[in-house]
Amino acid sequence: MQYRNDRYGKPISILGYGCMRFTKKGGHFDEEKAEQELMEAIENGVNYLDTAYIYSGSEVLLGKILEKNHCRKKVNLATKLPQYLIKSEAALERYFNEQLSRLKTDYIDYYLMHMLTDIAAWEKLKRLGIEEWIEKKKAEGRIHNIGFSFHGNTEMFLKILDAYDWDFCQIQYNYIDEHTQAGRRGLKAAAEKGIPVIIMEPLRGGKLVDLLPERAKRRIAEDRKKRTPAELAFRWLWDQPEVTCVLSGMNSLEMVRENIKVASEVQTGEFTEEDVALVASVRDEIQKTMKVGCTGCGYCMPCPKGIDIPAAFRCYNRMYAEEKGSGRHEYLQVTAFQKEMNLPGTCVKCGKCESRCPQHIEIRNELKNAEKALLPWYYKVGVKMVRLFKFW
Repeated sequence: MQYRNDRYGKPISILGYGCMRFTKKGGHFDEEKAEQELMEAIENGVNYLDTAYIYSGSEVLLGKILEKNHCRKKVNLATKLPQYLIKSEAALERYFNEQLSRLKTDYIDYYLMHMLTDIAAWEKLKRLGIEEWIEKKKAEGRIHNIGFSFHGNTEMFLKILDAYDWDFCQIQYNYIDEHTQAGRRGLKAAAEKGIPVIIMEPLRGGKLVDLLPERAKRRIAEDRKKRTPAELAFRWLWDQPEVTCVLSGMNSLEMVRENIKVASEVQTGEFTEEDVALVASVRDEIQKTMKVGCTGCGYCMPCPKGIDIPAAFRCYNRMYAEEKGSGRHEYLQVTAFQKEMNLPGTCVKCGKCESRCPQHIEIRNELKNAEKALLPWYYKVGVKMVRLFKFW
């Protein structure tokens, strides 16, 4: 296993264990299987374990496995505060203590504000005394590092990055999301501040393996280096020195062993021009399955009505490149969960976006199609609920 240091020089394994996707049996986690896979990873050097309050049963199972195998001090535990549920300072204490109890520990190595999508969410937490609370927990040794996980656009990521002296952050990043969400720009901005970056969704929840178009699979199969789709995606990430740790929701021993092998061999900067071209060709094949030829460049922005056009098209495409639910779910995250929400229906047809689009997309018409697909009536109900309870 190889390691890259956190902000304070502590080594973090470049492969992290995402604990949301343990195998389930009869509606519950298969504890024996999960323990076998997790311990295989830990014994081979994986020392960063990621969970969250809302990953049903994950914190409890993780705490049980670590206690049973007496290996709490061998690993770095990362979990997340459900900040969207916090309404008072007392709630901060209540949720945190519950997480300590679930995980059978008295400290958290890496504690994240879960799913910050809007600077307004952080401002709300500040009004509730989050900064003072964090300092107190750090002084007590109960939190070692504070960070945030992010789903949103690049500009909002940069605002949140500058809003506090963070110890680390976690972003969705892969060769499809290179220029969406926080994107490469956000990754580099964090690195320039000396802030370690943890990568989630390196395979888009397995979509860059299981749901690749046939032509993309064929291109990878023809690769003379004989890399699997997962290996190619991981190597693309680890090739970048700004990436500290890549999380993988491993749920088989085969997957654990393959990922550990790659994480033990990979070198920063090893990608050749041939490798770059291969990833580009696979990305092109994926994009051919998309409804709108949007590259996420952002030249269409800003919209006078505040519509996040690239986000709408990214989620619209995701519905058809992957599955409908994943695109719609992401769209709720990047719209309804932000304080300032502007859906495609607010478009006034001014056409400024189309005059700036390098792909010459008929944005006004496509926005109408996107909204119809992304927001069926039951998702509109979901939007209303999010707005009613102000989850941002």
